[in-house]
Amino acid sequence: MPIERRELGKTGRLLSAIGFGGIIAVMNESPEFAADLVAEAIERGINYFDVAPSYGDAELKLGPALEPYRSDVFLACKTTKRDANGARLELDQSLKNLKTDHFDLYQFHAVTTMEDVDAIFSNGGAMETFLEAREKGQTHLIGFSAHSEEAAIAMLDRFAFDSVLFPLNNVAWYQGNFGPRVVKKAKELGTGLLALKGLAKRKWKEGEERTWPNCWYKPVESLEDAEQALGFTLSLPVTAAVTPGHAELVRLACDAAERLFEKGNQPLPVYSELLEVEPVFSS
Repeated sequence: MPIERRELGKTGRLLSAIGFGGIIAVMNESPEFAADLVAEAIERGINYFDVAPSYGDAELKLGPALEPYRSDVFLACKTTKRDANGARLELDQSLKNLKTDHFDLYQFHAVTTMEDVDAIFSNGGAMETFLEAREKGQTHLIGFSAHSEEAAIAMLDRFAFDSVLFPLNNVAWYQGNFGPRVVKKAKELGTGLLALKGLAKRKWKEGEERTWPNCWYKPVESLEDAEQALGFTLSLPVTAAVTPGHAELVRLACDAAERLFEKGNQPLPVYSELLEVEPVFSS
């Protein structure tokens, strides 16, 4: 069955609950491989694709691969630039690389510190470029990704963002209480919530062989573990979980999501207790 689609916040846009992480096409793969993988993702019902200039040559691979489907997909891109001029140059190059005249969503990438936040909103900061791009139709929506609850909440307090892309997985949530504040804040504001690291299992150990070199963390590897991990992430008020950087993990995420939606999984009670929201899944 096709991957379920969910509305992104208050935007009216429907995204597949599994998003295609653009770093997949980076590591020594051919354009043909990228094209075949994108076609496979489309066939499985994925319409949400996420990429960034910092993902090696992913833009150059995904541009041609996505071109036949561009009118039917939701394309998100990012910039790590915090100044207006740097963001403008990177935006223009990304549009060229991806063979499109607009992004559905353009995001500040990896906002981590309060210094990042202040720079973005300063005179001559990157927000100026984002607002100009939205006015010109070069992006329809504005969002950000973050790896700090403090920075994410500060961003949400300063601007009516359409989305926030944030690490949300059961390990970080339960072991570090990492994520609840951002989820609650996004829900209060009606901001679309997108999830990173839904398949994360743990950090790589020092000296450990990185069997999944495109992942910043060791991912779950079995279908059962993937189903449990995504069962947590997608039971939050999350629109979509972005896949890690390997074709095998895209397929694993799709398989797990299909099983979840077929079953109509009930989330653990702690989800609704912590967030005071109705669970997404229902029996």
